[in-house]
Amino acid sequence: MDFLITATQKGTITVFNSQMRVQATINVTDTSWITGCDYLSQLKRVVAVTERTIIIWDYKAQGNSKDNCFIIKPMDHCLLCVCVVPMTEHLCRDDILMGDDGGFVNRFTLNSDDFGFKQSKNKKKLQSQILDAKTFKNVKRKLHNDWVMKVKYVQPLNCFGSCSLDSTHSFVLDSLKRLEDNVPVREFSMPRGANTFIYCLKANLIVTGGDDKILRLWHPNISTKPVGKLVGHMFSITELVINEKDQHVISLSSAKVFRVWDIQTLSLLQVFHDNQGGPGDMQIYAMIFDYNHGVLITGSSVIDMYPLTRMIQDTKQIPHSHDRDINVMVFNKHFHQLLTVCSESIIKVWEVETGHQIYQIFDPHGSNIEVTTAAVDYSGFVFATGAYNGTIKLWDFGSGQEMKMLIEGKDWKDDDHCLHQITFLKANEKHQFLILALEYNGKMKLIQGREEDPLLSVIWELPEVVPIFRQEKKDVILLAITSNFKTKNLPIPEVDLVPDEERKSVSFDSSKVNMEVTCFDVLLTEGYSLLATATVNGIIVLWNFVLSTVTEVHRPEDAYVIDPDLDPERLKINAILFLFRGSACIRRMSEESITSSAQSESTRGGALSSKGSKSSIHEVDLKGEINTGTKIGQLLQSTVTEISPPIVATAHEDGHLRIWNMEGNLLKDMLPFTKHSAISLTTLHTDSCSRILLAGNMEGHIILWSIGSFLEPPHEEKKFKQLIAWRGHSLRIVGVLYIEDKQVVITSSVDGSIRVWHVRNGHYCGYFGQRRTFNLSQQTDFILPCDVNEHPVEVKEESKYIEKKQGYEYPLIFDREKWKKMSSFSLLFRRPTPKPFEVNQEFKFFKALASPKIRKSVLESTSTGNREAGIIFGSLPIYRVPSPTSLRFLPLIGADAHKESSENFQGKRKGGRVQHLQTRRKSLRRSLTPGVNLTSSFFPVIPK
Repeated sequence: MDFLITATQKGTITVFNSQMRVQATINVTDTSWITGCDYLSQLKRVVAVTERTIIIWDYKAQGNSKDNCFIIKPMDHCLLCVCVVPMTEHLCRDDILMGDDGGFVNRFTLNSDDFGFKQSKNKKKLQSQILDAKTFKNVKRKLHNDWVMKVKYVQPLNCFGSCSLDSTHSFVLDSLKRLEDNVPVREFSMPRGANTFIYCLKANLIVTGGDDKILRLWHPNISTKPVGKLVGHMFSITELVINEKDQHVISLSSAKVFRVWDIQTLSLLQVFHDNQGGPGDMQIYAMIFDYNHGVLITGSSVIDMYPLTRMIQDTKQIPHSHDRDINVMVFNKHFHQLLTVCSESIIKVWEVETGHQIYQIFDPHGSNIEVTTAAVDYSGFVFATGAYNGTIKLWDFGSGQEMKMLIEGKDWKDDDHCLHQITFLKANEKHQFLILALEYNGKMKLIQGREEDPLLSVIWELPEVVPIFRQEKKDVILLAITSNFKTKNLPIPEVDLVPDEERKSVSFDSSKVNMEVTCFDVLLTEGYSLLATATVNGIIVLWNFVLSTVTEVHRPEDAYVIDPDLDPERLKINAILFLFRGSACIRRMSEESITSSAQSESTRGGALSSKGSKSSIHEVDLKGEINTGTKIGQLLQSTVTEISPPIVATAHEDGHLRIWNMEGNLLKDMLPFTKHSAISLTTLHTDSCSRILLAGNMEGHIILWSIGSFLEPPHEEKKFKQLIAWRGHSLRIVGVLYIEDKQVVITSSVDGSIRVWHVRNGHYCGYFGQRRTFNLSQQTDFILPCDVNEHPVEVKEESKYIEKKQGYEYPLIFDREKWKKMSSFSLLFRRPTPKPFEVNQEFKFFKALASPKIRKSVLESTSTGNREAGIIFGSLPIYRVPSPTSLRFLPLIGADAHKESSENFQGKRKGGRVQHLQTRRKSLRRSLTPGVNLTSSFFPVIPK
């Protein structure tokens, strides 16, 4: 229903709509303080309680509000709180629970027949009537020896709860039947009693707070001892609310200090203080949490709304998974686990679904030896690590035990053989491991590990060919070496350059130009045996071991220019990647196409909703490639498709992404669209079928492209589409991974964190090492890490009609004043003058149409607070509205009746109730005339 009902100390009940505009109001009494109110969901009325009366108000009725109000009196004791018991089986009946100053809990039954609601339309309106309380069914039982501060019905437990200042009978939780008999009830005792309580459904815990300043956590079935305590408040706890979604308990003390607790870890998340208002605003009477919009609402002489800033981690600190820079990140798809290594040489293995660490290995290559690279083999049972000193080790992935090692050479210097990149090759023989390794000096080696050999060994090195291309040669023939028995039956055979006399006569000093290999990629499938390498000076080299050739795919014009004024790494290629779709991928995509087409046929003509769906990121490509009207038989015939040749993607230091074919032709050259200028790309990644392409850059951005249709010849540029770009880290990204079954992207950075993102919208899911388990389902709430404040940039498809579209904020309405000023005589001044039969009789009406005069800025807004991401309640915009009345609303339904100094209660304090609201998300603060305080309000909960 999305409205708020409030009640004041002066007896005024007001209904506010979602825009905080007054929808209905009534002043039921000038002398009695309204202590609580609620909403009768079956009778569709508002119920409120004062000292000795019960008020029933029809807020929707027209005319004088007092004509639609019933007053039930007298009551035996002073009523302090009220709540409604949900009675779904009775359509015209509502039961309410009330607590009073005598320690009684009353169950009061209200029927529609008692008020004559079923009257005829011809009868006169019912006037404000006074009904005798003795004519209503009222069951009560004395449960406490002091005031009943709060009463609430806990529907998941089918019990009611009431709390009091009584130290012996502090809190009672039992069935409603106990009010009708004298059977002992379930009692919880605590020093100085309890002012308030709240129930947490997920944790199945009851939290109580009182004058002893301690929050106690109780299991509903264990009343002898609390299961936990939360200590920190310096003053009496007056209110409690629960955020079920994030498992937060927000507590409020009499000193206006808020504390946010994690009910799962029993840790304190945030402390903030309401320091606004004058001397008359020293006490906050009410607090409630709107879980639909994530807003904490408090009331004193003003209404404050604190928006919830979404966060993943439990502290304001920057997320970190390692204490040092992350060097490498690899994914084990068989174990569904992640392996990361930091510059402190600590290997950590993580569970992808939860983000929890499984095990870690300290100093795997020895003390003070940095691990620089790692890789996982095809089976997933073994992983390899490479270190700064050139050593390589094989490890058992499941146990983390060392298996084999490539020892350091005796003549090796400190950093001559530092490993930059390693990858496993699929061996043709069982019980054999093949590793292709790239050193920082640009040399590439093939390393073999046999089951019978205790150590790893280098079986051959890749010859240097870049200096040869300096002679303007594009192709070099390779000579396969068959004399070495160790290199037989290898996926990449040992090769050497064919002797050429002309080559010897050309001298070239390679020491003046950087030509070291910086990255490589291997393609060994579907009859291909390719190796692509890239250099510091931007040269791309393709090794074809099937044809025994080496080809210079691309060379920049100034690749060999030596200029001390230019950056020597300006042409550097940071990452290279083969984009290829094999027969298995084509078959799988055809099956997905058939399924998608069948679903489209079955659901044609029906309305489909995409909200909350877990559709794949490739859904757009599938819809674009398949006509929903295509028959299944035609799709089956089209499954046999010719395999397209592979293409190569390169990430450059100048920020460009370039796509090449095998002949060296440039297919696509683009600069990723972000909010910033060109930034160096550092890493590339694609999925198993090369339908998307991911890249990370030097400043922490992640860019996502859709390339599913682009891979098919003739490689149209318009099919290479950037979908989204977002900032995931504040520093350079080391690795990017896409987990297809979870539809998430995992990124690692030199900032020491490993973060998880939704691939479709770039929303933040969390980081590896956080205390909470990942929630990888699609969320509507937009969340950012603490160190990122940029929103994702989605690239919409270009359309020639976008600029021509014009949106109207409001429809046109008939302006009667404009109509009166016009006359049919004005038609005579039209040029040219219309003939009598050409005059449009509706001209006058359409000329009188105008935009509605709607006040768009109802509230004057100022902003206070800290908008920094990561703070739970961090942003407090304040809205001020002049008002002749002063309102103050009280806590959730069943909330504790606060003690307030009052002449009506001889110095004792009183309180009221609030129930949950589905209110708007904006943060509001309504300035009201001080002196009259709102004592009660609630938010109706109506089933959808």
